Amino acid sequence: MKLKTKLQQLQKENKAILAANFYNLETCQGIVKAAKAVNQSIILQLTPASISYMGLKTAVAIARTVSQQENIVSWLHLDHCSEIDLIKSCLDEGFDSVMIDASDKSFDENLSITKKVVELAKSFDVNVEAELGYVSKPESDVEINKFTEPTDAKNFVLQTGVSSLAVAIGSKHGFYKGTPKLDIERLKQIKKLTDVFLVLHGASGIPSEMLQNAIHNGITKVNIATETKDQFMKSLKEIFQNSDEIDLRKIFPFAVNNVQKLIEEKIKIITTSN
Repeated sequence: MKLKTKLQQLQKENKAILAANFYNLETCQGIVKAAKAVNQSIILQLTPASISYMGLKTAVAIARTVSQQENIVSWLHLDHCSEIDLIKSCLDEGFDSVMIDASDKSFDENLSITKKVVELAKSFDVNVEAELGYVSKPESDVEINKFTEPTDAKNFVLQTGVSSLAVAIGSKHGFYKGTPKLDIERLKQIKKLTDVFLVLHGASGIPSEMLQNAIHNGITKVNIATETKDQFMKSLKEIFQNSDEIDLRKIFPFAVNNVQKLIEEKIKIITTSN
């Protein structure tokens, strides 16, 4: 099944799927094992930085091989990419979905760049995601004037032909300094004016009920990254504090297991809303 078909099903049923970023073999194993444990499909995500770290072909091979070994359905997505050349390379490698992120540009620039990527991806028949508004990065605070405007979303979708739209409704990348607050009324308006798959970035740290409310009101894809990295590294630090073990084959499984537990919990939260 193509990812676009899966997202269409979820959208019709007012459901969502978890999209989790992986950074190496071990984080991928934790994510995939979690999906298998709760009998759910999952989207595996790679950022340009992760691709640079692992190498494109290696990263793709890890995602496909681990999913095959665990016998789960997964899709591969390029997350937050601003380079059209890399998008083309990922399409050539068989990615199921790509994101062009020109959210730091003006509306017109974002629209123009996104339109080019939609055209580029047409022959591949994959999901194309863009971001409108601006989902704040870890070093900045959420600003209301950078939230997605519903009428802008409508025009953007109509003019670009994009199939998925990451919306800025109060989430942010990285950890939150306080309790996050999602603008559900804004989300409702965006859903009312568009027919695309709506994506929530920055789900790490968002309370369960708030996340479920967002799904109920239109979010179809939920992204998680920060908590996965944090869990993996915390697990390693815990071991190193209490052991002089140098065999990574004995150390890494503990971290993989903790990532699995985290992702299982996230999937359960999302599917509870389903």
